[in-house]
Amino acid sequence: MLSGFASLTVSYAQSVAILIQDKQGLPLAGATVYLTSQSDSVRTSGISNQFGVAAFNGIQVGKYLVNVSYIGYRNLEEQLNMKEGENIIRLVLADDMIALGEVTVTASRPLIRQEDDKMIIDPEPMIGISTNTLEILESTPGLFVDQDGGIFLNTASPAAVYINGREQKMSSQDINTLLRSLPPNSVQQIEVIRTPSARYAASSSGGIINIVLKKGVKIGRFGSVSGGMNQGFYGNRFLGFTLNNSNDKTTSYVNLNYNNTHMLEELNSTRFLAQDTTLFQDARTQRQSHQLLLGYGLNSDVGNRLNLSYDGRINGSLPGSSSNNTNVLMDGNETIFGKTLNTIDNTSQFFLVQQDLGANFKLDTLGSEIDTQFSYSFICNNTAQAYQTSGMEPRNYLAGGEGDNKQQRHYLQFQSDLSYQMPFSVNLESGINSSYQHYQSDAQYQINLNGNTLNDPFRTNTFNYQENINAAYLQASRLLGWDVLLKTGLRIEHTYMKGNQIIPMDTSFVINRVDWFPYVYLSRPVIKVSDFELRSFLIYRKTITRPGYQSLNPSVNYIDQFLYEVGNPGLKPQFGDNIEINISFNEMPIFAVGRNYTRDIFSGVVYRDARDKRVAVRTFDNLGANKETYFRLLGAIPPGGTYFFALGTQYNLNEYEGFYENEPLVYSRGSWRFFTFHMLRLGKETRLTMSGFMMTSGQMNFYELKTFGQLNFGLNQTFFNKKLTLSLSARDVLRTMVNGFELNQGSITTSGQRYMDNQRFGINLRYTFGIPTKKEPDQNMFPFDQQNDF
Repeated sequence: MLSGFASLTVSYAQSVAILIQDKQGLPLAGATVYLTSQSDSVRTSGISNQFGVAAFNGIQVGKYLVNVSYIGYRNLEEQLNMKEGENIIRLVLADDMIALGEVTVTASRPLIRQEDDKMIIDPEPMIGISTNTLEILESTPGLFVDQDGGIFLNTASPAAVYINGREQKMSSQDINTLLRSLPPNSVQQIEVIRTPSARYAASSSGGIINIVLKKGVKIGRFGSVSGGMNQGFYGNRFLGFTLNNSNDKTTSYVNLNYNNTHMLEELNSTRFLAQDTTLFQDARTQRQSHQLLLGYGLNSDVGNRLNLSYDGRINGSLPGSSSNNTNVLMDGNETIFGKTLNTIDNTSQFFLVQQDLGANFKLDTLGSEIDTQFSYSFICNNTAQAYQTSGMEPRNYLAGGEGDNKQQRHYLQFQSDLSYQMPFSVNLESGINSSYQHYQSDAQYQINLNGNTLNDPFRTNTFNYQENINAAYLQASRLLGWDVLLKTGLRIEHTYMKGNQIIPMDTSFVINRVDWFPYVYLSRPVIKVSDFELRSFLIYRKTITRPGYQSLNPSVNYIDQFLYEVGNPGLKPQFGDNIEINISFNEMPIFAVGRNYTRDIFSGVVYRDARDKRVAVRTFDNLGANKETYFRLLGAIPPGGTYFFALGTQYNLNEYEGFYENEPLVYSRGSWRFFTFHMLRLGKETRLTMSGFMMTSGQMNFYELKTFGQLNFGLNQTFFNKKLTLSLSARDVLRTMVNGFELNQGSITTSGQRYMDNQRFGINLRYTFGIPTKKEPDQNMFPFDQQNDF
């Protein structure tokens, strides 16, 4: 019988499967198992699956203390002597006579936990109230997603987005499109790495958000069908299908998801053009997109040491937008002397192909391994734009333009990492990484004046960009005296960036440099009482942020007759140093304080156009130095009851010193962000959730934001032995996600507010089905209920 269970767990010699059973020999699903090494006091945890098996990888030979807890049974504590080749251990729990007669089997899984230098967030409570992965991130405590899809851990720089440990080197618009296509139930966990180690690319000054997708687990054949909608001013719809198939050695999966998003953006602003001239703008933009995502993969064990994997994603999208913008010019006496109407129609075709290959080879039974990955991505994004300006006062006239912007990008990445357990309990990590991308933008535009069509020399543009990043790193960790864990490393990166604008003028640039990036991590327990531990961390990392291809692209994007966007090919990389001290309690982060110091910081800025002072230009520029000081506090009630909550806050103080429009810039601003999550079990099958955040005195680049926030509710009900899940959701129920803003820098003075149709009410349905494996025909293939605690 035990051999059957062994086939359901990882069968490598260095892995250990702990089988939890009752006195009748029946498996206990959802038991919490802790393994504590008596040599270095390092503790790992696991949850037994529906077969009663809790799997642990990388377990070394030696003595361990095992603790097992399960509702309705007495806690078990035993000493184990792990021997080489012994990979199955059977433990029997005794009934607790004081337990209630009716017991609900749940797996206690924390919403937020700290694991070394990263914070791991379980997305399960947010899945029911979300229609895509971007909405999961919007509901995740501690993260802030701005209205353009940028994801921020602090406020100075957006976080780098990884999927399955691979950086998505795309523009924020392309990443936004991808995340809106990913179904919410495809996310296994979200990893937040504020200060990444030397293993990760140095281009992560804003931290890393790693979205780990589900790839299927070895429990047979199962899948799900899901669908739903939510309604704001306009409606969103989605439909998804997943299928997993696995046996002892091979796992395959396929995901198919369709999204139809339709949203309204409202923008009202006031801008002073001169001492006696004020521009009032009122814009309404409809954004609609049809998105189809196909994900598939295969994972296979070759022998006892080698694992091969293949993952692919194909994403097609047809985004479009239509906007109407009324512009009114007034003098100092509030007399209208100019009025125009701008209409803009954008239609796009977005296509993405990602192909990932991986190989993992186990070197020994101590956890040493070589992990190698190769990935290729192709993105095609073609946009057609037509715009028109209608003069209404003081005279009638008609002007406009149209054109196409065709963009293509090829991206290849090779990465190989070595983890090796050396003598004297030293864990050595080393690796190499090489990436290459080629980006091409070709924009052809025309002007329509009084019925005549002419080439638009200002917007017609051809831009090519190449980037090659080569890196190598070495880092080691060891447990020192006084239970101090030290991890230190050094990363070297070679940067080659070449941009070439062919039309209308040459703005070519080349960046060719080599930089070193040190990393230091210290951790030790402050207080250890029984199973409770208060642990402190000290982390330092040097980083680089390279401007992306869209920030460098000098192609002009027309917004209205008084505003356009353009990249800056003269941008230089920015460098930062981050140091953070944080404290966790039983793997839950509760307090952190840190500082980011950034040199040559590049930021979104607004300048006046050199040809027409009435026109504003949104672009990017290197402004000088930025010092960001922050602290973060998080608290929660302990798990075990029917009600759980987490409440946190973060304060950021940004101080700039440099130049803005060639004038000295000295600027500082502090902002608060409050966030919370609550879950209440109304019964065995019913769960009520609430999440929300509020930001006061916020900042986005140099825009000063007014107080805004969002409050969300969700109600989940399961039916038919948890096969069918019904979720009702209400997002931004108070309609407080309205961004009021002011900008008073250089020659630009503007204010206004922006709303993105966030108030939405929706319904989701998900049905899970399964086919038992031949070896275990009587086993239930449906996952047991997972209770998310803190």
